Amino acid sequence: MRVAEWMRGRRRASAVPESDPGSTSQKPRLNRDVIVLGVIAFFVMVGFGVVVPVLPVYVQSFGVGNLEVGAVVSAFALMRFVFSPVCGRLIDWAGERAVLAIGIGIVALSSGLVGAADSYLQLLLLRGAGGIGSAMFSVSAMTLLLRTAEPGRRARAIGFYQGGFLIGGMAGPAIGSLLATISLTAPFFFYAGTLTVAGLVGLFLLRSGGRSGALAGGDASAVRTPFRTVLRDERFRAACIANFAQGWTSLGVRTTLIPLFVVVVLGGTSSWTGIALAAAAVAQALALAPAARFVDTVGRRPAIIGAFTVAGLAIVAISFSPNIWVLGALLCVYGVAAAFMGTAPAAAVGDAAGAHGGRPVSVFSMCADAGAIVGPLVAGLLVDTFSFSAGFAVGGIFLVIAAIYAVRMPTERRV
Repeated sequence: MRVAEWMRGRRRASAVPESDPGSTSQKPRLNRDVIVLGVIAFFVMVGFGVVVPVLPVYVQSFGVGNLEVGAVVSAFALMRFVFSPVCGRLIDWAGERAVLAIGIGIVALSSGLVGAADSYLQLLLLRGAGGIGSAMFSVSAMTLLLRTAEPGRRARAIGFYQGGFLIGGMAGPAIGSLLATISLTAPFFFYAGTLTVAGLVGLFLLRSGGRSGALAGGDASAVRTPFRTVLRDERFRAACIANFAQGWTSLGVRTTLIPLFVVVVLGGTSSWTGIALAAAAVAQALALAPAARFVDTVGRRPAIIGAFTVAGLAIVAISFSPNIWVLGALLCVYGVAAAFMGTAPAAAVGDAAGAHGGRPVSVFSMCADAGAIVGPLVAGLLVDTFSFSAGFAVGGIFLVIAAIYAVRMPTERRV
């Protein structure tokens, strides 16, 4: 009898609980809201990718110069930056789902009206309004993502969400080129349509995101963390510095300088730039899932230190590229590092802010917007005053600074 009881006890002790992260009997899945947010990201980015190649040409059709074209592009980013602090309070008042749907609705309406604009001033004001809606969408979506994802799978949830952006971003420009053959305004109406779909998906399919939305089960971070406490957290500070560096380098260096570098230094054409950037996007997409798993299992700190160091060295090395093949290879290295850079800092914000992270996420978003606003201006000035190497070097320095500061983050212990 005692032997039988002993054997039953051994079987119970050796059984692996169903919820055990180490179980191989059932692979953990992302929750429904994470999947819905990934679908929303895809529709948003498809439309955005459709508009980006056409926007400068459309603005010039109003008889304005390059300065006015730049003002339209900057107005969107500037209003995102200005309105982001308000988004955290709106989320506390109305909930993530409502703010997300309203924000997407504002961008959809303003984009449709851009296609029907009668003057440059209307165009400028409407793009600024679109920036307000974009801030509402991006801050509420990331807040909801960090709140509903389990801490041990937070980076993988972010990776899935960013995968929607990446796939949509790769499909969008191709669709935009076809629509531009119909008219310059067609892409804006298409963008309004994809945004409408995204907003309806969020409004009707997101299960949480209200003022009392469900939290990730068993998350110790579900307790509201005071904002002043979050500001003192080294994880949050490191994430903000990293996001600023990434915003600066992504728009200020990669998007602004590389097209010029290909034409002026390498003597290539714009199509070369498109091919090189597309290859980097594919490399980033392929690395996204392994990177997210690394961030969740090994830790945010080593991911930030390693990825930002590699990305900084790659950006500096690009300025010495002798041909398009070396440039493309270095951009692919940067793309792989970007898979880590896109997941680790955001996951660190979730770790520091806990369940109610509206204000911390808005500050985190503002850091990237600040880099995106200032970066292109400073990078262009450095190229005009000194050389392409100087413009690339400053972006690399910011990335390495982010890696160095991440050393201050507490060492993580993960199972």
